[in-house]
Amino acid sequence: MSPLTLIFLIPLLTAIVLLFVPARMERAVRGMTQAATGISLLLALGVFTQFQPGQGYQFVEQHDWMPSLGIGYHVGVNGINIGLILMGALVAFAAACSTREIIQRVKEYHILLLLMTGGILGAFVSLDIFMMYFLHELALVPTFIMIGVWGHGEDKNFAAFKITLYLSAGALLALAGLILLYTQIGANSFDLLVLLDHASEHNPGLNIPMQNTIFGLLLFGLGILVSLWPFHTWAPLGYSAAPTAAAMMHAGVIKKFGLYVLLTVALPLLPDGATGWAWVLALLALGNLLWCGLVALKQKDFTLLLGNSSVAHMGFVFLGIASLNLIGITGAVLVMIAHGLLAGLAFGLAGWIRQHTGSTDMEKLGGLLQTMPFVGGALLMALMAGCGLPGFANFAGEIAVFFGVWQSDFKIIAVVAAWAALVIGAVYMLRAARNLLHGPLPAIELGGEDARCCARLPFVLLLIALLLFGLCPHLLTNKITPAAKTLLPPANRAVQSAHNQ
Repeated sequence: MSPLTLIFLIPLLTAIVLLFVPARMERAVRGMTQAATGISLLLALGVFTQFQPGQGYQFVEQHDWMPSLGIGYHVGVNGINIGLILMGALVAFAAACSTREIIQRVKEYHILLLLMTGGILGAFVSLDIFMMYFLHELALVPTFIMIGVWGHGEDKNFAAFKITLYLSAGALLALAGLILLYTQIGANSFDLLVLLDHASEHNPGLNIPMQNTIFGLLLFGLGILVSLWPFHTWAPLGYSAAPTAAAMMHAGVIKKFGLYVLLTVALPLLPDGATGWAWVLALLALGNLLWCGLVALKQKDFTLLLGNSSVAHMGFVFLGIASLNLIGITGAVLVMIAHGLLAGLAFGLAGWIRQHTGSTDMEKLGGLLQTMPFVGGALLMALMAGCGLPGFANFAGEIAVFFGVWQSDFKIIAVVAAWAALVIGAVYMLRAARNLLHGPLPAIELGGEDARCCARLPFVLLLIALLLFGLCPHLLTNKITPAAKTLLPPANRAVQSAHNQ
């Protein structure tokens, strides 16, 4: 059995086991959840260290399921998803360690968290598009329930309904695009490798109008799932209302699914469609960076600021994809991994502050470095990473995206995006640092307890990963680059080959 199967199967099996654990055994429920996600993390780390760059898909396991429909069980890992799997497993473990705020229906909450974890990790390792989509939906459904039942604020029900409507619409559009791709490509299979082989054998494959239609459906369907501007308004509200672990998992991990499908399915199978939609994608990505960054400037609630910042950072990934060149796509994958780690860290710290002070209103907080030196210090590092400070993984990804966009036809967009990242992003992150961490303590005593001992572990692990991949980005780029070359449109691939020569 491939370790990839165990990575997502262990959380799913643990969720089933928890159904038979008495609800009163809360410590056992929490411990089993942490153990399951911890084992997945260790397996993901083992796969990451054993992965050999440039050798295609590895750790492959394949079984027939419904051969008449071309649906089967097929898992594997290449340079694109290897880092996403490690990032997802790490954020899932950190989320499992950040559930102390839940004091009611503890068992049900942890079951949903495990379903979320197993679903999204399974979607990342799957090479069958049907299973990929199905497992993503399995991970998505708990989000709605967790916000509605355990969410925060007076608007949590509105947030749950809004996120349900938006993500359901996006999932249906993406499903329509995937079904149309399946029927038009003529391979009678949902297996990604079979589809890629069939497309290469039947060059030029689908005609350009059909590619534009399918890519457009996937772009906007998956774009809604990723919070592409202007279909992004569900995200800040949803993350602000969500319980800590749900916000960490959705903002950090689940939201990357749409980007992953665009990269691994849409780009190689629909190269002419990607080229035709590149300008549209680049302009919409600029909307993420500018509009959401300006909205973040106006926020008084820290979780809303983080939500808008998270949406803004997705603009970097979309820009990297729109560049359709090697350095841009490599940077896009780097940003996906870095942002996942950062979102997990930032929302985890925000949840700790809300739990121990009773508020995330930046006008009511202040001086947290005095009362919570560890949490305050970790939060300061997270905010600096969000600014794109060198030394953190975010900087490596964003600078690669800028170079990639500059090499493409979007030089003006590259300049505006750089300004948005350097100025707008820095302003709202530094303002949050000033209001939350420095200055006098608030007049109203809110309490506050610093993280101690084991409670520090998830934050420390996420910070180590951000610094490790920031100081040694080659640990990721050496794995990403060979796989990213296969995603380029043929014309861009030829240009890249000539450039390398």
